Amino acid sequence: MPSLTLCFLSLCQAAAISAVSPPVAAPYPDAAPYIGYEQVLDVVAAAVPPVAAVTPQDQAATARAVAPIGPASEISDDSGPRPGKTPLFKGGKLLLTNGVTTAEGSSGGGIARWATIAGRQMPSGIGASAHLTAIELPDFGWRSYGAALGIGDRLELSIARADFDTRDVGAALGIGQGYTFNLDTFGAKLRVAGDLVYGESWLPQIAVGLEHKRSRDGALVRALGSADDEGTDYTISATKLVLARSLLMNATLRYTEANQIGLLGFGSATGGGYQLQFEGSLGYQLSSRAVVGAEYRSKPDNLGLGEDDWIDIFAAYALTNHLTLTAAYVDLGSVATFNDQRGGFLSAQVAF
Repeated sequence: MPSLTLCFLSLCQAAAISAVSPPVAAPYPDAAPYIGYEQVLDVVAAAVPPVAAVTPQDQAATARAVAPIGPASEISDDSGPRPGKTPLFKGGKLLLTNGVTTAEGSSGGGIARWATIAGRQMPSGIGASAHLTAIELPDFGWRSYGAALGIGDRLELSIARADFDTRDVGAALGIGQGYTFNLDTFGAKLRVAGDLVYGESWLPQIAVGLEHKRSRDGALVRALGSADDEGTDYTISATKLVLARSLLMNATLRYTEANQIGLLGFGSATGGGYQLQFEGSLGYQLSSRAVVGAEYRSKPDNLGLGEDDWIDIFAAYALTNHLTLTAAYVDLGSVATFNDQRGGFLSAQVAF
């Protein structure tokens, strides 16, 4: 009886397989019909839907779907340009870490040069800034304007024009009421080590640079005793922002022969020349958009007119990611024998 049952079950199984696929000829004439291995695979393949090929568009859509959202996705990529994306003028620096604009057009503080690079670009991009500055003193007025280019957060190139109005002093000095001195400054700065914010806490951002200055009043500055109407300052700056302490520190050495930063020419016909001078800045960040601080700048006295060192107390505020205003109280001491030149400094900077 068991043998009969097994035989019956075998016949049922064969009938079921035959219903799925028609029999094929046996490899040998006397062999019974059978189901081959290849035909089983064909049945399985027919039952499973084909898988569509993954296209580059599908991969891009998947990448977008799993990309992080929120602040993490806004972090700039320093890996360099990619197809379909240009890093030019794509700002990404922390606010105020590109500095404001000095009286000579370089990035830094109001009167001191820093190791910062102008513009809001990241290391793979290009940035730019432009400024307007006014200084009001009891006997003089200063106006300057200019632009700077930052390349890869590594190199800065700048140009600025300063106009120094003598007002009533011009008449008193015999050079004419409201006579205006003009000074052009062409600057370059190269970051050679460190980082302003990141990296080793003990290593500041270090930059070397120069500022070539040209007085547009050559005959007059020579008459005042200057040796030349053109000159070049050489600088090395170290700047660090300690985020944990909200503290910014800067020190700059300047090798210069400029008289009143170049407004009154360079050197002295009687032998005065290049001297090493110091510029220092200390700032405290009240928030990511606001900083207050003070600066000091020493200056040579080649002409014997009692030229004093400069100091300021400043406050800078980033109204937007691209517009920063700086206000300061400045003490320029004696200018062309007129003492107590203290007043207000106001500057607007646009940066990308």
